[in-house]
Amino acid sequence: DLQSIVSTMKALAAVSIRQYERATQSLAVYYWTIEFGLHVLLRDTALQEGLPNKSAGGGLGAIVFGSDQGLCGRFNEDIAAFALQRIEASPAHGYGHRVLAIGNRTAGSLEYLGQSPLITLPTPSSAQHITNSVQQVLLIIDEWQSGQRIEHVQLFYHRQLPKGGQSQPTGLQLLPVNLHRFRRLREEPWPSRSRPTYTLERGQLLTALLRQYFAVTLFRAFAESLASEHTSRLTAMQAADKNLKDNLEEVVATYHRLRQDAITGELLDVVSGFEALTAGR
Repeated sequence: DLQSIVSTMKALAAVSIRQYERATQSLAVYYWTIEFGLHVLLRDTALQEGLPNKSAGGGLGAIVFGSDQGLCGRFNEDIAAFALQRIEASPAHGYGHRVLAIGNRTAGSLEYLGQSPLITLPTPSSAQHITNSVQQVLLIIDEWQSGQRIEHVQLFYHRQLPKGGQSQPTGLQLLPVNLHRFRRLREEPWPSRSRPTYTLERGQLLTALLRQYFAVTLFRAFAESLASEHTSRLTAMQAADKNLKDNLEEVVATYHRLRQDAITGELLDVVSGFEALTAGR
């Protein structure tokens, strides 16, 4: 029975990994478009208008991505420990902090380490539901900024490694926006013969591009975390399957040995009884 459950979990994990990997890959072109849009906007200017980029003061908002379900090894424990370590090391920690947990198991791991999350959201049940979760998180970030003086927002999630099918905890600064990572594109050749131009007001265009950047970044964090969760679950189920097979072989061998001992004992009883009955003849 356990082997049947483990086999089912392995199959579901493998299918889920693929759908979240496809969701991550589908963002590549869209993210490229946003990135080069910011490249065009920032190539000739040190534009700072409209940026949520405050370096002094303000608290820290931490978003920790985990799982609602178990059977995935130390997936939630590792990301919770990593997030708390980075939160305590952040300079913004001294101005207060808020923690948003994605997944009930993540919230439990954070509480076990002494950090109760202010808000807990469920993990998306499929790739199609990630967009709704992204919108919820964006609304929470807006509330943090408007009412709780949270100026720094960091994401903590598992990111899959390029090789080996493993994942590792990672942290990403969402706010304040670091425009230097976009200005580096000025050193790269433009992929076409001419650069595009724009007619929209610069601050308005920058705000629109940054909104899309936030949405794509959160979507990718959700997708990579969910893919990593199912990768961890697949690894745990493969180990469980191996242990079950080893234990089953041991149980079968023990059963055969005990059955042989019982048969041998019954035969000895029959022989002993026969000898007792015929001893007087």
